[in-house]
Amino acid sequence: MRQDLHRRALVLLVFLAAVGMFAGGVWRYGYVQALDQLSKRGESDMTLAADRLMGQLQLYQQLSVLTAEHPLVQAVLAGAEPGILQPLLLRQADKTAALDVLLVNHAGQVLASANQTEPVDLSHTYFVKRAKQGALGEAHGINLKTGQRAYYFAAPVFAPAGHVRGALVVVANVSRVEAEWRGARPAVFFTDGNGEVFITNRSELLFWQRTPAGGLMPSEGPEPDFTARQTSGHEIWQQSWSPYVPERAMHLSRHLPVIGLTVETMLDVDPARGLAWLQATVVAAVCLAFGAFLFLATERRRTLSIANLRLESRVAERTAELSQANLALRHEVAERSAAEAALKKAQDDLVQAGKLSALGQMSAGISHELNQPLMAIQQFADNGAAFLAKQRTDVAAQNLTRISAMAARMARIIKNLRAFARQESEPVTRVDLTLVIDQALELSEARLRQEGVTLDYTPPGVPVHVMGGDVRLGQVLVNLISNAVDAMAGRADKHIQIRLRPEGDKICLDVADTGPGIREPEKIFDPFYSTKEVGAEDGMGLGLSISYGLVQSFGGAIRGRNRPEGGAIFTVELTAAQGAQAA
Repeated sequence: MRQDLHRRALVLLVFLAAVGMFAGGVWRYGYVQALDQLSKRGESDMTLAADRLMGQLQLYQQLSVLTAEHPLVQAVLAGAEPGILQPLLLRQADKTAALDVLLVNHAGQVLASANQTEPVDLSHTYFVKRAKQGALGEAHGINLKTGQRAYYFAAPVFAPAGHVRGALVVVANVSRVEAEWRGARPAVFFTDGNGEVFITNRSELLFWQRTPAGGLMPSEGPEPDFTARQTSGHEIWQQSWSPYVPERAMHLSRHLPVIGLTVETMLDVDPARGLAWLQATVVAAVCLAFGAFLFLATERRRTLSIANLRLESRVAERTAELSQANLALRHEVAERSAAEAALKKAQDDLVQAGKLSALGQMSAGISHELNQPLMAIQQFADNGAAFLAKQRTDVAAQNLTRISAMAARMARIIKNLRAFARQESEPVTRVDLTLVIDQALELSEARLRQEGVTLDYTPPGVPVHVMGGDVRLGQVLVNLISNAVDAMAGRADKHIQIRLRPEGDKICLDVADTGPGIREPEKIFDPFYSTKEVGAEDGMGLGLSISYGLVQSFGGAIRGRNRPEGGAIFTVELTAAQGAQAA
Protein backbone atom coordinates (compact mmCIF):
# COMPACT_ATOMS: atom_id res chain seq x y z
CA MET A 1 0.00 0.00 0.00
CA ARG A 2 2.82 2.40 0.98
CA GLN A 3 4.78 1.56 -2.18
CA ASP A 4 1.71 2.33 -4.27
CA LEU A 5 1.39 5.76 -2.61
CA HIS A 6 5.08 6.50 -3.21
CA ARG A 7 4.74 5.51 -6.87
CA ARG A 8 1.72 7.75 -7.41
CA ALA A 9 3.46 10.68 -5.64
CA LEU A 10 6.51 10.29 -7.90
CA VAL A 11 4.35 10.23 -11.02
CA LEU A 12 2.55 13.37 -9.81
CA LEU A 13 5.84 15.23 -9.23
CA VAL A 14 7.16 14.26 -12.66
CA PHE A 15 3.91 15.41 -14.26
CA LEU A 16 3.98 18.77 -12.44
CA ALA A 17 7.61 19.31 -13.48
CA ALA A 18 6.74 18.54 -17.12
CA VAL A 19 3.78 20.94 -17.00
CA GLY A 20 6.00 23.64 -15.50
CA MET A 21 8.63 23.23 -18.20
CA PHE A 22 6.04 23.22 -20.95
CA ALA A 23 4.29 26.32 -19.54
CA GLY A 24 7.70 28.04 -19.29
CA GLY A 25 8.39 27.28 -22.95
CA VAL A 26 4.97 28.65 -23.90
CA TRP A 27 5.66 31.80 -21.86
CA ARG A 28 9.01 32.30 -23.59
CA TYR A 29 7.55 31.76 -27.06
CA GLY A 30 4.55 34.03 -26.38
CA TYR A 31 6.80 36.73 -24.89
CA VAL A 32 9.16 36.72 -27.90
CA GLN A 33 6.22 36.83 -30.32
CA ALA A 34 4.70 39.75 -28.41
CA LEU A 35 8.07 41.55 -28.43
CA ASP A 36 8.31 41.11 -32.20
CA GLN A 37 4.87 42.66 -32.63
CA LEU A 38 5.77 45.43 -30.18
CA SER A 39 8.99 46.12 -32.11
CA LYS A 40 7.07 46.50 -35.39
CA ARG A 41 4.62 48.88 -33.76
CA GLY A 42 7.50 50.80 -32.16
CA GLU A 43 9.24 51.20 -35.53
CA SER A 44 6.00 52.66 -36.91
CA ASP A 45 5.62 55.00 -33.93
CA MET A 46 9.24 56.09 -34.28
CA THR A 47 8.81 56.77 -37.99
CA LEU A 48 5.66 58.76 -37.28
CA ALA A 49 7.41 60.85 -34.61
CA ALA A 50 10.39 61.56 -36.88
CA ASP A 51 8.14 62.48 -39.81
CA ARG A 52 6.09 64.76 -37.61
CA LEU A 53 9.17 66.57 -36.29
CA MET A 54 10.77 66.96 -39.72
CA GLY A 55 7.45 68.06 -41.17
CA GLN A 56 7.12 70.82 -38.57
CA LEU A 57 10.74 71.94 -39.04
CA GLN A 58 10.30 71.93 -42.81
CA LEU A 59 7.93 74.90 -42.47
CA TYR A 60 10.78 77.01 -41.11
CA GLN A 61 13.14 75.63 -43.75
CA GLN A 62 10.79 76.73 -46.51
CA LEU A 63 10.37 80.11 -44.80
CA SER A 64 14.13 80.72 -44.94
CA VAL A 65 14.38 79.71 -48.60
CA LEU A 66 11.40 81.79 -49.72
CA THR A 67 12.36 84.88 -47.70
CA ALA A 68 15.92 84.75 -49.08
CA GLU A 69 14.50 85.52 -52.54
CA HIS A 70 12.59 88.61 -51.38
CA PRO A 71 13.59 91.86 -53.21
CA LEU A 72 14.13 93.75 -49.93
CA VAL A 73 16.68 91.12 -48.86
CA GLN A 74 18.57 91.66 -52.13
CA ALA A 75 18.33 95.40 -51.70
CA VAL A 76 19.79 95.42 -48.18
CA LEU A 77 22.67 93.16 -49.20
CA ALA A 78 23.27 95.50 -52.18
CA GLY A 79 23.75 98.43 -49.79
CA ALA A 80 20.25 99.72 -48.94
CA GLU A 81 19.28 100.82 -45.46
CA PRO A 82 18.76 97.66 -43.27
CA GLY A 83 15.80 99.30 -41.52
CA ILE A 84 13.60 98.75 -44.56
CA LEU A 85 13.84 94.98 -43.97
CA GLN A 86 12.93 95.06 -40.27
CA PRO A 87 9.09 95.07 -40.71
CA LEU A 88 9.25 92.15 -43.14
CA LEU A 89 11.37 90.01 -40.81
CA LEU A 90 9.20 90.83 -37.80
CA ARG A 91 6.03 89.93 -39.70
CA GLN A 92 7.48 86.61 -40.80
CA ALA A 93 8.56 85.79 -37.24
CA ASP A 94 5.15 86.66 -35.80
CA LYS A 95 3.24 84.59 -38.36
CA THR A 96 5.34 81.45 -37.87
CA ALA A 97 6.09 81.81 -34.10
CA ALA A 98 9.80 81.71 -34.89
CA LEU A 99 12.22 82.94 -32.26
CA ASP A 100 13.91 85.18 -34.79
CA VAL A 101 14.39 85.88 -38.50
CA LEU A 102 17.61 87.66 -39.41
CA LEU A 103 19.83 88.55 -42.36
CA VAL A 104 23.65 88.21 -42.33
CA ASN A 105 26.12 89.37 -44.93
CA HIS A 106 28.89 87.32 -46.48
CA ALA A 107 31.15 88.13 -43.56
CA GLY A 108 28.65 86.64 -41.10
CA GLN A 109 27.57 90.00 -39.63
CA VAL A 110 23.91 90.48 -38.72
CA LEU A 111 22.42 93.29 -40.85
CA ALA A 112 18.77 93.03 -39.77
CA SER A 113 16.91 90.98 -37.16
CA ALA A 114 13.24 90.59 -36.18
CA ASN A 115 13.80 90.14 -32.41
CA GLN A 116 17.60 90.62 -31.96
CA THR A 117 17.96 87.25 -30.19
CA GLU A 118 21.31 86.37 -31.78
CA PRO A 119 24.81 87.89 -31.51
CA VAL A 120 25.91 90.42 -34.12
CA ASP A 121 28.65 88.11 -35.45
CA LEU A 122 27.55 84.65 -36.61
CA SER A 123 30.51 83.93 -38.87
CA HIS A 124 31.69 81.13 -36.60
CA THR A 125 28.46 79.16 -36.70
CA TYR A 126 28.15 75.99 -38.72
CA PHE A 127 24.86 76.93 -40.39
CA VAL A 128 26.23 80.29 -41.66
CA LYS A 129 29.38 78.63 -42.95
CA ARG A 130 27.25 76.15 -44.91
CA ALA A 131 25.09 78.96 -46.31
CA LYS A 132 28.19 80.88 -47.47
CA GLN A 133 29.16 77.73 -49.37
CA GLY A 134 25.85 77.94 -51.23
CA ALA A 135 24.10 75.14 -49.35
CA LEU A 136 21.24 75.18 -46.89
CA GLY A 137 22.72 75.32 -43.41
CA GLU A 138 21.05 73.59 -40.45
CA ALA A 139 22.00 73.30 -36.80
CA HIS A 140 20.47 73.10 -33.35
CA GLY A 141 21.46 74.60 -30.04
CA ILE A 142 20.52 76.96 -27.21
CA ASN A 143 19.57 80.54 -27.96
CA LEU A 144 22.02 82.68 -25.99
CA LYS A 145 19.60 85.51 -25.31
CA THR A 146 16.41 83.58 -24.41
CA GLY A 147 17.96 80.32 -23.18
CA GLN A 148 15.48 78.39 -25.28
CA ARG A 149 16.21 75.45 -27.53
CA ALA A 150 16.42 76.51 -31.16
CA TYR A 151 16.82 74.95 -34.58
CA TYR A 152 18.56 77.13 -37.21
CA PHE A 153 17.97 77.22 -40.97
CA ALA A 154 20.28 79.41 -43.05
CA ALA A 155 19.36 79.85 -46.73
CA PRO A 156 22.04 81.40 -49.00
CA VAL A 157 21.19 84.68 -50.77
CA PHE A 158 22.72 84.73 -54.27
CA ALA A 159 23.72 87.82 -56.21
CA PRO A 160 22.62 88.21 -59.83
CA ALA A 161 26.11 87.14 -60.85
CA GLY A 162 25.65 83.85 -58.99
CA HIS A 163 27.94 84.28 -55.98
CA VAL A 164 26.70 84.21 -52.37
CA ARG A 165 26.06 87.65 -50.87
CA GLY A 166 24.78 86.53 -47.47
CA ALA A 167 22.26 84.29 -45.71
CA LEU A 168 18.70 84.51 -44.44
CA VAL A 169 18.50 82.73 -41.03
CA VAL A 170 15.28 81.45 -39.43
CA VAL A 171 15.49 80.46 -35.73
CA ALA A 172 12.75 77.87 -34.93
CA ASN A 173 11.43 77.51 -31.37
CA VAL A 174 11.82 73.81 -30.53
CA SER A 175 9.54 74.11 -27.48
CA ARG A 176 6.69 75.24 -29.72
CA VAL A 177 7.38 72.38 -32.12
CA GLU A 178 7.28 69.63 -29.49
CA ALA A 179 4.36 71.14 -27.53
CA GLU A 180 1.84 69.51 -29.86
CA TRP A 181 2.89 65.96 -28.96
CA ARG A 182 4.15 66.32 -25.39
CA GLY A 183 2.79 63.53 -23.14
CA ALA A 184 1.77 61.31 -26.06
CA ARG A 185 2.55 57.60 -26.08
CA PRO A 186 5.03 56.06 -26.41
CA ALA A 187 7.93 57.96 -24.82
CA VAL A 188 10.05 59.42 -27.64
CA PHE A 189 13.23 61.53 -27.44
CA PHE A 190 15.78 62.87 -29.91
CA THR A 191 19.47 62.91 -28.98
CA ASP A 192 22.31 64.77 -30.67
CA GLY A 193 25.77 63.56 -31.50
CA ASN A 194 26.89 64.03 -27.89
CA GLY A 195 24.11 61.76 -26.60
CA GLU A 196 22.16 64.66 -25.06
CA VAL A 197 18.35 64.63 -25.16
CA PHE A 198 17.42 67.72 -27.18
CA ILE A 199 13.75 67.07 -28.09
CA THR A 200 11.31 64.79 -26.24
CA ASN A 201 7.64 64.31 -25.35
CA ARG A 202 8.71 63.66 -21.72
CA SER A 203 9.95 67.00 -20.40
CA GLU A 204 11.61 65.37 -17.37
CA LEU A 205 14.17 63.72 -19.69
CA LEU A 206 15.24 66.99 -21.36
CA PHE A 207 19.05 67.53 -21.50
CA TRP A 208 19.78 64.10 -19.99
CA GLN A 209 23.13 62.65 -21.07
CA ARG A 210 24.04 59.22 -22.41
CA THR A 211 25.86 57.07 -19.83
CA PRO A 212 28.63 54.56 -20.57
CA ALA A 213 26.15 51.77 -19.84
CA GLY A 214 23.93 53.04 -22.66
CA GLY A 215 21.22 54.60 -20.53
CA LEU A 216 20.51 58.21 -19.59
CA MET A 217 21.23 60.38 -16.59
CA PRO A 218 20.39 63.97 -15.64
CA SER A 219 23.01 66.67 -16.15
CA GLU A 220 23.08 67.18 -12.40
CA GLY A 221 22.58 64.66 -9.59
CA PRO A 222 23.36 60.96 -9.14
CA GLU A 223 22.99 58.43 -11.92
CA PRO A 224 19.64 56.59 -11.58
CA ASP A 225 19.38 52.80 -11.59
CA PHE A 226 19.60 51.33 -15.05
CA THR A 227 20.08 47.87 -16.55
CA ALA A 228 19.93 46.70 -20.15
CA ARG A 229 19.70 43.18 -21.54
CA GLN A 230 19.05 41.48 -24.84
CA THR A 231 16.01 39.25 -25.31
CA SER A 232 15.83 37.47 -28.68
CA GLY A 233 17.48 40.42 -30.43
CA HIS A 234 15.44 43.08 -28.58
CA GLU A 235 17.06 45.55 -26.17
CA ILE A 236 15.11 45.70 -22.89
CA TRP A 237 15.76 48.59 -20.49
CA GLN A 238 14.82 48.52 -16.82
CA GLN A 239 15.02 51.85 -14.99
CA SER A 240 13.17 54.17 -12.61
CA TRP A 241 13.61 57.53 -14.28
CA SER A 242 10.04 58.84 -14.18
CA PRO A 243 6.51 57.65 -13.45
CA TYR A 244 5.65 58.65 -17.02
CA VAL A 245 8.35 56.43 -18.54
CA PRO A 246 7.72 52.66 -18.47
CA GLU A 247 9.87 50.97 -15.85
CA ARG A 248 10.48 47.96 -18.10
CA ALA A 249 10.65 48.98 -21.75
CA MET A 250 11.92 47.97 -25.18
CA HIS A 251 14.45 50.49 -26.54
CA LEU A 252 14.50 51.30 -30.25
CA SER A 253 16.57 53.96 -32.05
CA ARG A 254 17.19 55.28 -35.56
CA HIS A 255 19.62 57.94 -36.79
CA LEU A 256 18.14 60.85 -38.76
CA PRO A 257 21.01 62.34 -40.80
CA VAL A 258 18.76 64.99 -42.33
CA ILE A 259 18.43 66.84 -39.00
CA GLY A 260 21.51 65.42 -37.32
CA LEU A 261 19.57 63.76 -34.48
CA THR A 262 18.82 60.21 -33.38
CA VAL A 263 15.19 59.32 -32.61
CA GLU A 264 14.74 56.87 -29.73
CA THR A 265 11.62 55.37 -28.18
CA MET A 266 10.77 53.28 -25.10
CA LEU A 267 7.85 50.83 -25.37
CA ASP A 268 6.23 49.30 -22.30
CA VAL A 269 6.76 45.52 -22.34
CA ASP A 270 4.49 44.77 -19.36
CA PRO A 271 1.47 44.10 -21.64
CA ALA A 272 3.62 41.64 -23.62
CA ARG A 273 4.69 39.93 -20.41
CA GLY A 274 1.08 39.86 -19.20
CA LEU A 275 -0.05 38.27 -22.47
CA ALA A 276 2.73 35.67 -22.23
CA TRP A 277 1.78 34.91 -18.61
CA LEU A 278 -1.85 34.56 -19.65
CA GLN A 279 -0.96 32.12 -22.42
CA ALA A 280 1.29 30.13 -20.10
CA THR A 281 -1.39 30.08 -17.39
CA VAL A 282 -4.04 28.86 -19.81
CA VAL A 283 -1.76 26.12 -21.13
CA ALA A 284 -0.79 25.08 -17.61
CA ALA A 285 -4.46 25.06 -16.56
CA VAL A 286 -5.41 22.92 -19.56
CA CYS A 287 -2.54 20.50 -18.88
CA LEU A 288 -3.42 20.31 -15.19
CA ALA A 289 -7.08 19.80 -16.01
CA PHE A 290 -6.20 17.06 -18.47
CA GLY A 291 -3.85 15.48 -15.92
CA ALA A 292 -6.52 15.69 -13.24
CA PHE A 293 -8.98 14.08 -15.63
CA LEU A 294 -6.55 11.25 -16.35
CA PHE A 295 -5.81 10.85 -12.65
CA LEU A 296 -9.48 10.78 -11.74
CA ALA A 297 -10.23 8.40 -14.61
CA THR A 298 -7.44 6.08 -13.45
CA GLU A 299 -8.56 6.25 -9.84
CA ARG A 300 -12.14 5.71 -10.89
CA ARG A 301 -11.16 2.69 -12.94
CA ARG A 302 -9.15 1.32 -10.03
CA THR A 303 -11.99 1.94 -7.60
CA LEU A 304 -14.51 0.42 -9.98
CA SER A 305 -12.31 -2.63 -10.37
CA ILE A 306 -12.24 -3.15 -6.60
CA ALA A 307 -15.93 -2.48 -6.30
CA ASN A 308 -16.64 -4.87 -9.17
CA LEU A 309 -14.91 -7.68 -7.37
CA ARG A 310 -16.96 -7.00 -4.27
CA LEU A 311 -20.14 -6.68 -6.28
CA GLU A 312 -19.68 -9.96 -8.07
CA SER A 313 -19.48 -11.73 -4.75
CA ARG A 314 -22.85 -10.28 -3.75
CA VAL A 315 -24.64 -10.67 -7.08
CA ALA A 316 -25.20 -14.35 -6.60
CA GLU A 317 -26.69 -13.74 -3.15
CA ARG A 318 -29.07 -11.11 -4.43
CA THR A 319 -30.15 -12.83 -7.65
CA ALA A 320 -32.76 -15.03 -6.00
CA GLU A 321 -34.16 -12.10 -3.97
CA LEU A 322 -34.35 -9.91 -7.06
CA SER A 323 -36.07 -12.62 -9.06
CA GLN A 324 -38.74 -12.98 -6.38
CA ALA A 325 -39.12 -9.21 -6.10
CA ASN A 326 -39.37 -8.94 -9.91
CA LEU A 327 -42.14 -11.55 -9.98
CA ALA A 328 -44.04 -9.74 -7.24
CA LEU A 329 -43.57 -6.45 -9.09
CA ARG A 330 -45.01 -7.90 -12.28
CA HIS A 331 -48.09 -9.07 -10.39
CA GLU A 332 -48.48 -5.61 -8.87
CA VAL A 333 -48.05 -3.91 -12.27
CA ALA A 334 -50.71 -6.18 -13.77
CA GLU A 335 -53.09 -5.40 -10.90
CA ARG A 336 -52.44 -1.67 -11.20
CA SER A 337 -52.98 -1.78 -14.98
CA ALA A 338 -56.29 -3.60 -14.47
CA ALA A 339 -57.32 -1.11 -11.80
CA GLU A 340 -56.36 1.82 -14.08
CA ALA A 341 -58.40 0.35 -16.95
CA ALA A 342 -61.37 -0.19 -14.63
CA LEU A 343 -61.05 3.38 -13.33
CA LYS A 344 -60.95 4.81 -16.84
CA LYS A 345 -64.00 2.75 -17.82
CA ALA A 346 -65.81 3.94 -14.70
CA GLN A 347 -64.92 7.54 -15.55
CA ASP A 348 -66.15 7.13 -19.13
CA ASP A 349 -69.34 5.47 -17.85
CA LEU A 350 -69.79 8.31 -15.37
CA VAL A 351 -69.44 10.90 -18.11
CA GLN A 352 -71.91 9.00 -20.28
CA ALA A 353 -74.28 8.70 -17.33
CA GLY A 354 -74.07 12.45 -16.88
CA LYS A 355 -75.02 12.93 -20.51
CA LEU A 356 -77.95 10.56 -20.24
CA SER A 357 -79.03 12.26 -17.02
CA ALA A 358 -79.04 15.61 -18.81
CA LEU A 359 -80.98 14.07 -21.68
CA GLY A 360 -83.49 12.69 -19.19
CA GLN A 361 -84.04 16.16 -17.75
CA MET A 362 -84.56 17.54 -21.25
CA SER A 363 -86.70 14.63 -22.47
CA ALA A 364 -90.06 16.24 -21.76
CA GLY A 365 -89.22 19.40 -23.67
CA ILE A 366 -87.60 17.47 -26.50
CA SER A 367 -90.68 15.22 -26.77
CA HIS A 368 -92.84 18.34 -27.05
CA GLU A 369 -90.46 19.76 -29.69
CA LEU A 370 -90.77 16.57 -31.74
CA ASN A 371 -94.50 15.95 -31.16
CA GLN A 372 -95.58 19.43 -32.21
CA PRO A 373 -94.03 19.31 -35.73
CA LEU A 374 -95.25 15.70 -36.18
CA MET A 375 -98.87 16.82 -35.61
CA ALA A 376 -98.32 19.79 -37.91
CA ILE A 377 -96.83 17.53 -40.59
CA GLN A 378 -99.91 15.27 -40.40
CA GLN A 379 -102.22 18.29 -40.70
CA PHE A 380 -100.30 19.77 -43.63
CA ALA A 381 -100.18 16.35 -45.36
CA ASP A 382 -103.98 15.94 -45.08
CA ASN A 383 -104.54 19.47 -46.31
CA GLY A 384 -102.09 18.94 -49.16
CA ALA A 385 -103.94 15.83 -50.29
CA ALA A 386 -107.23 17.79 -50.26
CA PHE A 387 -105.75 20.63 -52.24
CA LEU A 388 -104.33 18.21 -54.80
CA ALA A 389 -107.76 16.67 -55.18
CA LYS A 390 -109.12 20.17 -55.93
CA GLN A 391 -106.24 20.78 -58.43
CA ARG A 392 -104.84 23.56 -56.22
CA THR A 393 -101.21 22.55 -56.70
CA ASP A 394 -99.78 25.90 -55.64
CA VAL A 395 -101.28 25.68 -52.13
CA ALA A 396 -100.33 21.97 -51.95
CA ALA A 397 -96.72 22.93 -52.81
CA GLN A 398 -96.69 25.44 -49.95
CA ASN A 399 -97.83 22.72 -47.55
CA LEU A 400 -95.11 20.39 -48.82
CA THR A 401 -92.49 23.14 -48.28
CA ARG A 402 -93.68 23.59 -44.70
CA ILE A 403 -93.56 19.81 -44.17
CA SER A 404 -89.92 19.79 -45.47
CA ALA A 405 -88.90 22.63 -43.10
CA MET A 406 -90.46 20.88 -40.09
CA ALA A 407 -88.78 17.59 -41.03
CA ALA A 408 -85.42 19.39 -41.28
CA ARG A 409 -85.96 20.90 -37.81
CA MET A 410 -86.77 17.46 -36.37
CA ALA A 411 -83.69 15.99 -38.08
CA ARG A 412 -81.48 18.74 -36.63
CA ILE A 413 -82.83 18.11 -33.10
CA ILE A 414 -82.26 14.36 -33.43
CA LYS A 415 -78.76 14.92 -34.86
CA ASN A 416 -77.83 17.09 -31.86
CA LEU A 417 -79.26 14.49 -29.48
CA ARG A 418 -77.24 11.69 -31.12
CA ALA A 419 -74.03 13.79 -31.06
CA PHE A 420 -74.62 14.72 -27.43
CA ALA A 421 -75.19 11.10 -26.38
CA ARG A 422 -72.16 9.82 -28.34
CA GLN A 423 -69.12 8.66 -26.33
CA GLU A 424 -66.29 10.83 -27.62
CA SER A 425 -62.75 9.42 -27.55
CA GLU A 426 -61.09 11.60 -30.20
CA PRO A 427 -58.00 13.63 -29.22
CA VAL A 428 -58.12 17.38 -28.57
CA THR A 429 -58.69 19.19 -31.86
CA ARG A 430 -59.62 22.62 -33.21
CA VAL A 431 -63.32 23.26 -32.41
CA ASP A 432 -65.62 26.17 -33.34
CA LEU A 433 -67.00 27.24 -29.94
CA THR A 434 -69.90 29.20 -31.51
CA LEU A 435 -71.27 26.01 -33.13
CA VAL A 436 -70.98 24.18 -29.79
CA ILE A 437 -72.96 26.97 -28.08
CA ASP A 438 -75.65 26.91 -30.82
CA GLN A 439 -76.07 23.13 -30.49
CA ALA A 440 -76.27 23.30 -26.67
CA LEU A 441 -78.85 26.09 -26.81
CA GLU A 442 -80.91 24.12 -29.34
CA LEU A 443 -80.90 21.11 -27.00
CA SER A 444 -81.84 23.33 -24.03
CA GLU A 445 -84.31 25.53 -25.89
CA ALA A 446 -87.39 23.51 -24.94
CA ARG A 447 -86.53 23.47 -21.24
CA LEU A 448 -85.66 27.17 -21.20
CA ARG A 449 -89.02 27.98 -22.76
CA GLN A 450 -90.83 25.57 -20.42
CA GLU A 451 -89.22 27.14 -17.31
CA GLY A 452 -89.78 30.69 -18.55
CA VAL A 453 -86.06 31.57 -18.68
CA THR A 454 -84.92 34.48 -20.85
CA LEU A 455 -81.59 34.11 -22.64
CA ASP A 456 -79.11 36.92 -23.28
CA TYR A 457 -76.65 35.74 -25.91
CA THR A 458 -75.37 37.50 -29.03
CA PRO A 459 -73.34 35.29 -31.40
CA PRO A 460 -70.01 36.93 -32.33
CA GLY A 461 -70.71 36.54 -36.06
CA VAL A 462 -67.33 34.91 -36.74
CA PRO A 463 -65.98 31.46 -35.83
CA VAL A 464 -64.20 31.27 -32.45
CA HIS A 465 -61.84 28.30 -32.54
CA VAL A 466 -60.51 26.70 -29.38
CA MET A 467 -58.70 23.47 -28.55
CA GLY A 468 -61.09 20.80 -27.22
CA GLY A 469 -63.77 18.29 -28.21
CA ASP A 470 -67.16 19.42 -29.52
CA VAL A 471 -69.16 16.69 -27.71
CA ARG A 472 -67.40 17.19 -24.36
CA LEU A 473 -67.68 20.98 -24.62
CA GLY A 474 -71.38 20.60 -25.50
CA GLN A 475 -71.94 18.42 -22.41
CA VAL A 476 -70.20 21.03 -20.20
CA LEU A 477 -72.30 23.88 -21.59
CA VAL A 478 -75.59 21.89 -21.36
CA ASN A 479 -74.72 21.00 -17.76
CA LEU A 480 -74.01 24.67 -16.89
CA ILE A 481 -77.29 25.81 -18.50
CA SER A 482 -79.22 23.02 -16.78
CA ASN A 483 -77.68 23.89 -13.39
CA ALA A 484 -78.55 27.56 -13.94
CA VAL A 485 -82.20 26.65 -14.70
CA ASP A 486 -82.34 24.44 -11.59
CA ALA A 487 -80.83 27.22 -9.44
CA MET A 488 -83.48 29.74 -10.58
CA ALA A 489 -86.45 27.42 -9.86
CA GLY A 490 -89.21 29.25 -7.99
CA ARG A 491 -87.76 32.75 -8.67
CA ALA A 492 -89.63 35.48 -10.50
CA ASP A 493 -86.66 36.77 -12.50
CA LYS A 494 -85.13 33.97 -14.53
CA HIS A 495 -82.33 35.20 -16.76
CA ILE A 496 -79.27 33.49 -18.24
CA GLN A 497 -76.44 35.48 -19.83
CA ILE A 498 -73.79 33.88 -22.07
CA ARG A 499 -70.69 35.84 -23.14
CA LEU A 500 -67.51 35.06 -25.12
CA ARG A 501 -64.42 37.19 -24.48
CA PRO A 502 -60.68 36.92 -25.21
CA GLU A 503 -58.16 37.01 -22.36
CA GLY A 504 -54.55 36.86 -23.59
CA ASP A 505 -54.07 33.59 -25.44
CA LYS A 506 -57.27 32.19 -23.87
CA ILE A 507 -60.96 32.33 -24.80
CA CYS A 508 -63.33 32.67 -21.83
CA LEU A 509 -66.96 31.49 -21.90
CA ASP A 510 -69.11 33.06 -19.11
CA VAL A 511 -72.50 31.59 -18.09
CA ALA A 512 -74.30 33.77 -15.52
CA ASP A 513 -77.72 33.36 -13.88
CA THR A 514 -79.97 35.28 -11.48
CA GLY A 515 -80.29 32.46 -8.95
CA PRO A 516 -79.35 32.53 -5.25
CA GLY A 517 -75.61 32.18 -5.96
CA ILE A 518 -73.09 29.61 -4.70
CA ARG A 519 -73.21 28.82 -0.99
CA GLU A 520 -69.74 27.24 -0.76
CA PRO A 521 -67.69 28.18 -3.89
CA GLU A 522 -64.62 26.24 -2.70
CA LYS A 523 -66.59 22.93 -2.73
CA ILE A 524 -68.64 23.44 -5.86
CA PHE A 525 -66.53 21.06 -7.98
CA ASP A 526 -66.19 18.31 -5.37
CA PRO A 527 -67.83 14.97 -6.33
CA PHE A 528 -71.29 14.36 -4.80
CA TYR A 529 -71.51 17.95 -3.58
CA SER A 530 -75.02 19.28 -4.24
CA THR A 531 -77.17 22.14 -3.01
CA LYS A 532 -80.35 20.19 -3.80
CA GLU A 533 -82.36 18.35 -1.20
CA VAL A 534 -81.20 14.89 -0.18
CA GLY A 535 -83.07 12.23 -2.16
CA ALA A 536 -83.96 14.55 -5.00
CA GLU A 537 -84.33 12.85 -8.35
CA ASP A 538 -82.73 15.60 -10.40
CA GLY A 539 -79.10 15.31 -9.34
CA MET A 540 -76.39 13.46 -7.45
CA GLY A 541 -73.79 16.25 -7.27
CA LEU A 542 -71.64 14.88 -10.11
CA GLY A 543 -72.47 17.30 -12.94
CA LEU A 544 -69.94 20.03 -12.11
CA SER A 545 -67.31 17.48 -11.05
CA ILE A 546 -67.67 15.77 -14.44
CA SER A 547 -67.54 19.15 -16.21
CA TYR A 548 -64.39 20.03 -14.26
CA GLY A 549 -62.67 16.83 -15.45
CA LEU A 550 -63.84 17.31 -19.04
CA VAL A 551 -62.49 20.87 -19.27
CA GLN A 552 -59.18 19.84 -17.73
CA SER A 553 -58.86 16.92 -20.20
CA PHE A 554 -58.21 19.35 -23.05
CA GLY A 555 -56.04 21.81 -21.09
CA GLY A 556 -58.71 24.25 -19.93
CA ALA A 557 -60.02 25.47 -16.58
CA ILE A 558 -63.43 26.12 -15.05
CA ARG A 559 -64.25 28.25 -12.01
CA GLY A 560 -67.39 29.54 -10.35
CA ARG A 561 -68.10 32.60 -8.20
CA ASN A 562 -70.92 34.82 -7.00
CA ARG A 563 -71.79 38.02 -8.82
CA PRO A 564 -72.00 41.29 -6.84
CA GLU A 565 -75.46 41.99 -8.30
CA GLY A 566 -76.68 38.52 -7.33
CA GLY A 567 -76.60 35.11 -8.90
CA ALA A 568 -73.67 32.94 -9.94
CA ILE A 569 -71.29 33.04 -12.87
CA PHE A 570 -69.27 30.11 -14.20
CA THR A 571 -66.25 30.80 -16.45
CA VAL A 572 -64.81 28.16 -18.79
CA GLU A 573 -61.26 29.12 -19.84
CA LEU A 574 -60.09 27.43 -23.06
CA THR A 575 -56.88 27.62 -25.09
CA ALA A 576 -57.46 29.66 -28.22
CA ALA A 577 -56.55 28.00 -31.50
CA GLN A 578 -54.47 30.03 -33.96
CA GLY A 579 -56.56 32.78 -35.52
CA ALA A 580 -59.39 32.56 -32.90
CA GLN A 581 -61.57 35.65 -32.43
CA ALA A 582 -64.21 36.69 -29.92
CA ALA A 583 -66.53 39.65 -29.73
